[in-house]
Amino acid sequence: MSNVGHRFSALAEAVGGEWLACHGDPLIAHLHIDSRKPFAAEDNLFIALKGERHDGHRYLADLHARGMRAFLVSEAVKTSALPESNVLRVPDTLDALQRIAAWHRGHYHGPVVGITGSNGKTVVKEWLFHLLRDSEHIARSPGSWNSQVGVPLSVWALQAEHTLGLFEAGISRPGEMNRLRAVIHPTIGVFTNLGPAHGEGFKDDHAKALEKALLFEHADAVVHCADHAEVVAALRALGIDQRALLLGWSRERNGWLHVVREEVLPFGTRIRVLNDAVEFAFDIPFTDQASAENALHCVTLLLHLGRSPQWIAERMPHLPAVSMRLETVEGIHGMTLLNDAYSNDSASLAIALDHLNALAAGRPKAVVISDIIGGAGDDTVRHARVEQLIRHAKVSAVFTIGPELKEQAFTSAVRVEHFTSAEELLARLDPASLEDHAVLVKGARAFALERIVDRWQRQVHGTVMQIDLEAMRHNLNHYRSLLAPGTRVMAMVKAFGYGTGALELARLFMHEQVHYLGVAYADEGIELRQNGIDLPILVMNPEPVPMDVLHRFRLEAEVYDERSLNEAVRFARLHHDAPPIHIKLDTGMRRLGFTEEELPRLMSLLKEAGPLRIASILSHLSAAEDPQHDAFTRGQIALFTRMSEALCAVLGYRPMLHIANSAGVTRWKEAHFDMVRLGIGLQGIGVDAPETGHLKHASALRTVIAQIKSAADGTTIGYGRHGVVRGERMIATVPMGYADGLSRRLGNGAGRFWIGGHSAPIVGNVCMDMCMVDVTGIPCAVGDVALLFDAAHPIGELAKAMGTIPYEVLTSIPQRVKRVYLRS
Repeated sequence: MSNVGHRFSALAEAVGGEWLACHGDPLIAHLHIDSRKPFAAEDNLFIALKGERHDGHRYLADLHARGMRAFLVSEAVKTSALPESNVLRVPDTLDALQRIAAWHRGHYHGPVVGITGSNGKTVVKEWLFHLLRDSEHIARSPGSWNSQVGVPLSVWALQAEHTLGLFEAGISRPGEMNRLRAVIHPTIGVFTNLGPAHGEGFKDDHAKALEKALLFEHADAVVHCADHAEVVAALRALGIDQRALLLGWSRERNGWLHVVREEVLPFGTRIRVLNDAVEFAFDIPFTDQASAENALHCVTLLLHLGRSPQWIAERMPHLPAVSMRLETVEGIHGMTLLNDAYSNDSASLAIALDHLNALAAGRPKAVVISDIIGGAGDDTVRHARVEQLIRHAKVSAVFTIGPELKEQAFTSAVRVEHFTSAEELLARLDPASLEDHAVLVKGARAFALERIVDRWQRQVHGTVMQIDLEAMRHNLNHYRSLLAPGTRVMAMVKAFGYGTGALELARLFMHEQVHYLGVAYADEGIELRQNGIDLPILVMNPEPVPMDVLHRFRLEAEVYDERSLNEAVRFARLHHDAPPIHIKLDTGMRRLGFTEEELPRLMSLLKEAGPLRIASILSHLSAAEDPQHDAFTRGQIALFTRMSEALCAVLGYRPMLHIANSAGVTRWKEAHFDMVRLGIGLQGIGVDAPETGHLKHASALRTVIAQIKSAADGTTIGYGRHGVVRGERMIATVPMGYADGLSRRLGNGAGRFWIGGHSAPIVGNVCMDMCMVDVTGIPCAVGDVALLFDAAHPIGELAKAMGTIPYEVLTSIPQRVKRVYLRS
């Protein structure tokens, strides 16, 4: 994130520390913590954060080679490797980052709103921005940046010309909020609610409420729901009610804002409230209780800021649905589309460009972007900032929509074209000219850029599988936290990435710097290579693929018998740059691999293998997840150790050893060896319920209601007339059938969809392309979403209903079902 900047010497004075190298006093406008992200050479400071699984100090030399010249570190570094650089050493770089942001916050004297709570923080912040942006120049947290790192990076963007700051703060353990309070230092607080989220680190709800309420210790006013007893108790226990104006809204009593009535209407909800003896109503385009609560928080704050009831009533009906994530969809002509077509401002653009860089994985990048509409401040400055961000992101093609950005030159881009509307772009721009590009589509809602995404995306089947890449990243980091330093990770992307899309997962894992990818067959690896994936790839399953094909695409073969070993040896003798191989041992799976009885022959062959390179020795655990078979698993690990040690003695060197799958990582530390293979765990499916609680469910399968009909008693439903209606029922047809992966085993009440949070059992047999569900008593309409599984209704429950395992459910979803990738 960036601002107009401070001299490095001023930041050093704010945080203390020791100069390891000093060459001038550069202006610091941009703070960086991720070495993978692009940056311009000027005005940057890299802060080398350290964590359990990462250390920014490892990348200093690479950053210097790319032009970085200012570093904040906590370790002694060889400054000779960083010539002409400014290097400041502090005891703790995270603490220094927070101190820098707090010091910077101290230079701002306008109102700052700090938002915390278990849920709704991002929605409330985005709605306040939407409501106030035409009258205020607002700095706000991008996306859901509310962590110990995200908050200081967000506050760093606060500048003197801003008239309001909106920042959210999230915590998960005691002691964290004091640090964030010093950074945000809110003058106004919003406490959204208190729920089960992030409760693991606290002994009870009262302790969690107290920790969150610490954000408001020096606030002048606090917005909250007066009906939430724990929230009120926490504010009183800290004495905040004695120092600040408590702006409580209530449905149950006479609060500062009293809710008189709530009425669900066809277009949304009408809420009537009373404040300071003035009663008025406003409408919101949502019907759920969470949206009503979020809206009441916003209205309470708007009244405190002096907005009139009429002003509020005019704007509330236009509240947008807040998408917490960017959507990635597969486009025509090999494009990958990053859809952020509903908002446009410099803060969210910076986040979207970061995601575009990760998505591109070395491919050319293009941006379709509209003018920024509304907002206080100088339009020229805002649009110049857009050009600066696009230049830093090294975007090669820029397509603007609207009259304002037409004035920007975008000189860093190879290709720049300007259009007046989305329709003109679609009429004039040939999408084939963007073949194999990663394309960000970002614009203000008024420009309707979603039409570009609709036209350029490859598939239009109404059934969609959503894959949460941030959940995947979370799960990867969970397993990494269980490993000893230096233990490598292979991410399994076989079988179309367990049904969730091998290519997009491979791009994510490459960005996250895993060490290997695992595929089942050579074709899968070839497709990854053809799409720019350059991580080492292990091909694990047998098929008659010539070694020269593997060689051409730099794929590494699993060798599991004498025939495959002899072929690898023959090829290595003819080609000095032949790819290394991986030796598979059978320690009890009885599937593929050399057995213990075959070990002497294998050792003899390896002695004569000449130039053949062995990258790893591996095996498979048969039942690592099941305590009932722990003795067998323990025997497998012991056998693998014996056999691999014997092979290492023959080879004269030690290849990597790996046997642990996701369950093995969790339950068998002694099986970690040099590398582990992660598969189903990355999808958020743990070895047991406690571990699954630490993971995030990564996928959802959804469709929409196509038609609703009434059915009289005795009516038969579907092929074979197996569904028989009892009583008057309402039956909905949804366009998902067994050709979409919906097993016929789920017919006749065995399976169900979830519509509006209600269970809708499947009636009759599942058809090829659709099925029928009972929606009697469920408020729904044509076009409403019908979920088969998601985080709230996990895939494990569906697998149980089918009498199978989650692997089969995921891998049976065909590629005709569109995959949409979500990024926070």
